[in-house]
Amino acid sequence: METEIKPMLKQNKQSSNDILESIKPHAELIAALFCGVLILTGWLLDRNDLSTLSVITYMLAFIIGGYAKAKEGMEETFANKELNVEMLMIFAAIGSAIIGYWTEGAILIFIFALSGALETYTMNKSNKEISALMDLQPEEALLINHGMEEKIHVSKLSIGDLILVKPGERVPSDGKIIRGQSTLDEAAITGESIPISKGTNDEVFAGTVNLNGALTVEITKHNHETLFQKIIQLVQTAQSEKSPSQLFIEKFEGKYVKIVLITVAIMMVLPHFLLGWSWNETFYRAMILLVVASPCALVASIMPATLSAISNGARKGILFKGGVHLENLSHLKAIAFDKTGTLTKGKPEVTDFITKPGMDADEILLKTASIENQSAHPLATALVNYTKKRLNQTLLQPEELRDVSGWGVEAVLGSENWKIGKTAFFDQSEIAAFANGLEIQLANEGKTIVFIQRNKEIVGMVAFKDIVRSETKAAIKQLQDQGIYTIMLTGDSQATASAIAAESKVDQYIAECLPEEKVNHVKSLRDNYDNVAMVGDGINDAPALATANVGIAMGEGTDVALETADVVLMKNDLPKIAEAIELSRRMNKIIKQNVIFSITVIMFLIASNFLQVLDLPYGVIGHEGSTILVILNSLRLLKS
Repeated sequence: METEIKPMLKQNKQSSNDILESIKPHAELIAALFCGVLILTGWLLDRNDLSTLSVITYMLAFIIGGYAKAKEGMEETFANKELNVEMLMIFAAIGSAIIGYWTEGAILIFIFALSGALETYTMNKSNKEISALMDLQPEEALLINHGMEEKIHVSKLSIGDLILVKPGERVPSDGKIIRGQSTLDEAAITGESIPISKGTNDEVFAGTVNLNGALTVEITKHNHETLFQKIIQLVQTAQSEKSPSQLFIEKFEGKYVKIVLITVAIMMVLPHFLLGWSWNETFYRAMILLVVASPCALVASIMPATLSAISNGARKGILFKGGVHLENLSHLKAIAFDKTGTLTKGKPEVTDFITKPGMDADEILLKTASIENQSAHPLATALVNYTKKRLNQTLLQPEELRDVSGWGVEAVLGSENWKIGKTAFFDQSEIAAFANGLEIQLANEGKTIVFIQRNKEIVGMVAFKDIVRSETKAAIKQLQDQGIYTIMLTGDSQATASAIAAESKVDQYIAECLPEEKVNHVKSLRDNYDNVAMVGDGINDAPALATANVGIAMGEGTDVALETADVVLMKNDLPKIAEAIELSRRMNKIIKQNVIFSITVIMFLIASNFLQVLDLPYGVIGHEGSTILVILNSLRLLKS
C-alpha cells in the first residue's frame, strides 16, 4: 500500500509544481485583478453602511495589489540608496488612506499594479522568442560509436563525433552531412519558411528540422558555440543592455522623486498660511500632488518600447545586441558595405566558358575540370561545380600534375599536355590571337579570366565572377530611399570594384582597401556623415565594424565578425537593414510620443490640482491611466 501511495504523492506534488509554474508569469495580473474585485467589494460594503468591513477589504486590496510593487520599490531603494517611483506610489496610497480616501488609495494601487502587470507582459513577450528557441533544441543526440547507436546528452558531443538524425527529428548540434540527403526546415534559425535540400558536405544547424531522409552528421562545433546558442546569447544581451534614453530617464527619476517629495512637504504647510486653505484641504491637495506628479508614465515610456522592438526584430531574423544600437540605427546618414560575402555571394561562379571554334567544348570542359579537381583553389572548385551541373560524366584522373604557384597548373592527361592559368602564364601573342580583346572586355566587367592550353595551343577561356546577391540592388535602393548614402569598400582592383558598384547601384566605391584602410575610410565617413554603419562578414571587416557607430554582420559570417558587430542579420538578407532602420525610427517615434504625452498629462494634472478643480479619484485615473496608455502604445511595436 505504501509503495502505491508514494508515487501518487510524488505525482501530485509534480502536478502542483507545474500549476504554480504556469501561474507564475501571470501572478502580477492575477493579483491586480483580485485587488480590483476587493475594491468593488469594499465599495459595495461601504454603500451598505458596513464601513468597518469595507476598510478591512480595502486593506486587503492594498496588500494584495501593492505587495509586488512595494517589495520592488523597497529593494531598489535599499540597494541604490535612492527613492523611486514605486515608493512615491506607496506614500500616496498610505496618505490617501490616512485622510479617509480608502477607495481612491485602493484604486491607485489597483491601476499601478495593472500597469506593472502590463510591463511584465511586455518583458515576457520579449522573452518568448528565446523560450521558443530554447524549446526547439533537442537535449539528446543519437551517437554512432563503432557502428552502434547510443543516446547521449548534447553537452557530451565532441567535434568529430558522428550522429544520426532521423526523419522528423531536430538536428541536435551544428555539423556537416557525411552521408544522406534530405530537406531541412531552417525557419527557427534563418526565418526562411521554404525548406532547403541538403546533401553530402552541406552544413546543418542545431534546432533545424530534418523533414525526410536519414542523415549521418559530423559534429563541427561544441554545443555552446552553435549558431543556435549564439542567437539566444545575442537576444539575452540585447534585453539586458539599456539605451541612452532609458539610462537618462533612470538617472532623472531619482532626482525627480526627491523634488516631488520636497514639494509635497512644502505643500502640506504653505497653502494653509498663504492661500487660506484648511488643514484638511492642504493635506488633501498635497496627496493629490504626490499622485499626479509621480513620473510613472515617463519612466514607462522607453523600456517597453525598446523590448517590443527587440522582440519584433528577433522574430524577423534581425538580432540587436542592445537598445543603444537599436536607437542609433535611426540616426544613420551613411552605410559602408564590404563587397565579398556581403554585396556578393562570396564564392566565384563560372559566367563564361569559351572554346576555339570547331572544337568539342564538352571534352575540353571535362578534361579541364578533371585537372582542376585536384586543386582546392576557389576558382578550381567553381569550375568543377559548373562542370558537374553541365555534364553528367565522371571526371578523369590526370597522370601528372604540377602546381605553378601564383600562375596556374600544368598536367598530363592521356597523351596531352595541359596548362591552365592566368593571362601572364601564356604567350601574349597566342592570347591575342585567341581572345581578340575579349579578355579585356570581360575583365572590365569585374571578371577573373583563366586560359586553357592543350599541346601548346590555346583552346579555351573561362571567366569567373563573384556574383552580386539577387537582393542587393533592392536593398541599396531601399536605403537610398530612406536618405542614406551607400559606399562599397573592397580590396579588389578598380575594374572589379567599378563593375560590382555599377551592378549593385551603390553611391560610391573605394577599391584596393586593406583592413586598416577600411578603418580609416570608416573614420573619414564618420567625420563627414556623423553616424555611419559598416556591414561585413569577414575577419578583415572586424576592425571597421568596431569603428562604425553601428556594426552590422551577416549571419553566415566569421565568428569574429559576429562577436564584433552590434546587429546580426541571421538570414544574410540585406533588405533587412532597411527594415531594421525603419523599426528603429518607429521605436524612437513612439518613445517621443510617450514622453511628450506623459509630461503633458503630468503638467495638466498638477495645474488642475493647484486650481482646486481636480479630485483625488480623477487624479488617480488620469495619472495611472496615462501610464497604461503609454505601455499599450509601446506594445504596437510587437506588430510587423
